[in-house]
Amino acid sequence: MGAASPDVRGERYKWVALTNTTMGVLLATIDSSIMLIAMPDIFRGIHLDPLLPENSFYLLWMILGYLVTSSVLVVSVGRLGDLFGRVRMYNLGFIIYTFASLMLTIDWMTGRGGAMWLLLWRIAQGIGGAFLVGNSGAILTDAFPADQRGLALGINNVAGISGSFIGLVLGGLLGPVNWRLVFLISVPFGVFGAIWAYRRLRDLSTRSGEPIDWFGNVTFAVGLVGVMIGITYAIQPYGSHTMGWTSPMVIASLAAGVALLVAFGVIETRVRYPMFRLALFRIRAFTFGTLSTFLSALGRGGLMFMLIIWLQGIWLPLHGYSFEKTPLWAGIHMLPLTFGFLLAGPVSGYLSDRFGARPFATAGMLVAAATFGFLELLPIDFPYPAFAAILLLNGLAMGAFAAPNRAAVMNSLPVHHRGAGGGMNSTFQNSAQVFSIGIFFTLMITGLAAVLPQTLASGLEAHHVSAQVATAVAGSPPVSVLFAAFLGYNPVRHLVGDDAMAQLPPADVAALSGNTFFPDLISGPFQAGLHIAFAFAIAACVIAAAASLFRGDRYVAAEPGFPPPELPGTVTPSHPRSPRK
Repeated sequence: MGAASPDVRGERYKWVALTNTTMGVLLATIDSSIMLIAMPDIFRGIHLDPLLPENSFYLLWMILGYLVTSSVLVVSVGRLGDLFGRVRMYNLGFIIYTFASLMLTIDWMTGRGGAMWLLLWRIAQGIGGAFLVGNSGAILTDAFPADQRGLALGINNVAGISGSFIGLVLGGLLGPVNWRLVFLISVPFGVFGAIWAYRRLRDLSTRSGEPIDWFGNVTFAVGLVGVMIGITYAIQPYGSHTMGWTSPMVIASLAAGVALLVAFGVIETRVRYPMFRLALFRIRAFTFGTLSTFLSALGRGGLMFMLIIWLQGIWLPLHGYSFEKTPLWAGIHMLPLTFGFLLAGPVSGYLSDRFGARPFATAGMLVAAATFGFLELLPIDFPYPAFAAILLLNGLAMGAFAAPNRAAVMNSLPVHHRGAGGGMNSTFQNSAQVFSIGIFFTLMITGLAAVLPQTLASGLEAHHVSAQVATAVAGSPPVSVLFAAFLGYNPVRHLVGDDAMAQLPPADVAALSGNTFFPDLISGPFQAGLHIAFAFAIAACVIAAAASLFRGDRYVAAEPGFPPPELPGTVTPSHPRSPRK
């Protein structure tokens, strides 16, 4: 299919492309987080205790399987869009995603069999999500002229980021009604989106007809999976260690993954038609924009988990919420963050079309770093209006960064490589979210491990728990305490056990099972870990701001079908492959 002329990309069509791709990205990102709050209901529905050591595999991969799959495949599916048509691959994504969502609802098994069924179809759902996310940015870039892409990509990107927070609330609402609704809700929207995309979207891209780089695809996918598996299992205990960074399996997984990624880099410099267009990094706007994407996602990704644990394990119980209700209310109390994204994204995207991405993206990251500093200043039992104001400001800052940065990255890409380049950018963003979970949990566990065992043992013995049981409970890995709080279980009752609790006086049982014992117990150790985690987030945001500042002047790759944008401060090369040094 040849290059489209401006009249083919009409005013009406570009808004159709925007609404449909935004719906697809929103669905894909909602499903990246919808299980987090609904997970206790899902595990109860299949009759499996996720906190037993032998079931930790299912717990971790229920959380991360979707993210890992979409992170690994998003570059490959973007490249397939360049080769075979972006709309065709996008439509295929809707079909895979919708069918996998349907299969998730018909799990008839219980126990580990039921968990494995859900895990496998979550991976399939992640494949569909990768097709949707990996091609949506390129479809929009094809449909919109350069001087309107900031608004379009801003709406699309912010919908994607906010979808991860919307999923928290949606899962919390649907899970208690019936855990199958968590997956079934996606089916009618997926069917509607697939039919709409098939009937209305048109492929405006230029096909290259280049062969697929199979060696590159395989080494990249297996290498990235190896690294992510290593990071995932590193936060679990190993032997007498609170974490598994010294585990032979973790070391081997990380070493093999890094070796394969190095081999992938070598392969991409030698094959004629590489999957990962390393030459795109010669474009300054693309390189620094992608680096900013990675660092911002690194600072933001683990934040969601830390805030959820803070709310569910400490603040909400202290304010009268039962542990069973904290998952839903944690999502509701984080809504100011979503509102900030939704408000700032389209506005900053529109303004970046006129003034460029650099001022908005750089300022957004600096303000985001400041909000992490403000969170550090809050007491553990904070006043909610102050907490909500900081979350709103953080959402505004992240939204101000995300939309202009995405538009600047896509504008810098030559027309033939938008799918691959957009996929590369999405891979860095999605991978950073997985990496940040490992980093944030590692930092948090490090802080907890130093003081939690002694605090936990003395607190239990003060309520007449035997020294033997208290010592055993205090020896539990800190990650077990974090996961218990994260999943909405009463951590003390779960760790001590019903048999030991039955031997205690009623007053002690009431105190240990109440809403204040565990929050009071964990507040000090948690705050120590939280300071370390927020310090890391501040550093990531400040470096992202510096990378954004060095992105250079505004840069728009030339393309057939659109006249060069007449905007101040814009650099437009004479040929799509001409990079700005």
